[in-house]
Amino acid sequence: MSNPVSLAGNWNYPTAIRFGAGRIKELAEACGAAGIARPLLVTDPGLSKLPMIGAAVELCRKAGLGIDKFDGVKSNPVAKNVEDGLAVLRRGKHDGVIAFGGGSALDTGKVIAFMAGQTRPMWDFEDIGDWWTRADEKGIAPVVAVPTTAGTGSETGRAGVITDEASHTKKIIFHPKMMPRVVIADPELTLGLPPKVTAATGMDAFAHCLEAYCAPFFHPYADGIALEGMRLVKEYLPRAVADGKDIAARAHMLAASQMGSTAFQKGLGAIHSLSHPVGAVLDTHHGLTNAVVMPYVLRFNEAAIAEKIARLARYLGLAKPGFAGFLDWVLELRRTIGIPHTLAELGVKPDHLERFSAMASEDPTASGNPVKAGVPEMRRMYEAALAGRL
Repeated sequence: MSNPVSLAGNWNYPTAIRFGAGRIKELAEACGAAGIARPLLVTDPGLSKLPMIGAAVELCRKAGLGIDKFDGVKSNPVAKNVEDGLAVLRRGKHDGVIAFGGGSALDTGKVIAFMAGQTRPMWDFEDIGDWWTRADEKGIAPVVAVPTTAGTGSETGRAGVITDEASHTKKIIFHPKMMPRVVIADPELTLGLPPKVTAATGMDAFAHCLEAYCAPFFHPYADGIALEGMRLVKEYLPRAVADGKDIAARAHMLAASQMGSTAFQKGLGAIHSLSHPVGAVLDTHHGLTNAVVMPYVLRFNEAAIAEKIARLARYLGLAKPGFAGFLDWVLELRRTIGIPHTLAELGVKPDHLERFSAMASEDPTASGNPVKAGVPEMRRMYEAALAGRL
């Protein structure tokens, strides 16, 4: 068992990360390091009411920072959330953002900071080709990120996912300088996370590592990070779900989450392609949806990834080797932590599949799938996930 006292460090890959229990006390100092004197703290309405947010605001005020708060963030953030936050930022003449919360708050905070000095519409910076070069880099405000869940790893990512309500489509807004300047990774902030949320966010971290590892591109760094991230999830996610006060499990899951978002610079795949339309239309939890569709995508990709998955199974020390052993382990992990087996349990109906399949085939993550997947292939995976057929 790991000694929690040893789970601390100062990291600079992929950005400056202040990792360890109690390090939220360094928030004002981190703002100074990022060049922020008047931060806008961006969070969600549920978290906004908790003592940790009040304590963070007080820390900053005592340090003389001109802090204000914006908490108009949905669980699947939409363009209006960014627009409203941007108005608060500009009105208060804030020079940076503290993105504080789960993936939704982190993504929204990062996009607000990115848009702070832009003159073009947000959708002009969607992650398509070289659209990111349209941005005025001098107009990007700095971000300090404070994650309270171990899932998306948005604190170490260069993009934000925002839903276009007009088309009910999740879109990725990307720029290399959207990476937060400083991350406060304090596992104590994740201790109150309920078991179901812990399970769903943890499986999101696992999906990021798994899809990055399987993506058909050359990136040995990402492969290595993804492998170790998956090992951490295997060892510590069941512990974190079973005992929410297990600080060592929480710390390792926080690291695994950041490793997932670092690794998926290499690419994602059909797990995310299938998940995005479901979340955009039905407002399901992103990590939970990823976890539900995961085994069906694995089965679809089997011929292309079997050798890599066999190596992964050996690294994880699974009792049963090879692709079959890994798939069995994924199914058992899902059962253990309470993940539903089918999309039907998330409210997906047969009538959704035509629309979802078209949306999934156009999702930017589809290009990273190990097996080419267009509308018919996406439909086949949706049908399997709806029926629970492997």
